[in-house]
Amino acid sequence: MVTTREAAQRFARTWEACWGRGEADPLADLYAPDCVHRSAPFRPVHRGRAGVLEYARWAFGQERAVEVRFGPPAVDGDRAVVEFWATQVEADGGKPVTIAGCVWVRFNPDGLAAETRDYWHVTDGHRRPESALFLAG
Repeated sequence: MVTTREAAQRFARTWEACWGRGEADPLADLYAPDCVHRSAPFRPVHRGRAGVLEYARWAFGQERAVEVRFGPPAVDGDRAVVEFWATQVEADGGKPVTIAGCVWVRFNPDGLAAETRDYWHVTDGHRRPESALFLAG
């Protein structure tokens, strides 16, 4: 049996690596077949692994990651929150931007993401993270 902490650490490591490479397909193994993903509070819901992959492929096509970092997960019961920080270049025009946010994840008993929600902010330019969670890594 996978603990929530182990599942959350795997989730963070895999997202960090895949986002950094712009490679969506390995992300499917993190999600339950009937998962629900919200990429932002007011965007449409992505359902199932196919929905998550459709979103990730679209998002990775809009940007080229320069640096991606995920902090250590905060875990409680079957839920985890993970902070992320990425510098990237937008595909249309090459504008440098920084995105900072967090992902909220509820895991099923198999350690797969059953529900995820992202909350994030974007600013112009490449900025270094100010959080000690990222500066140590």
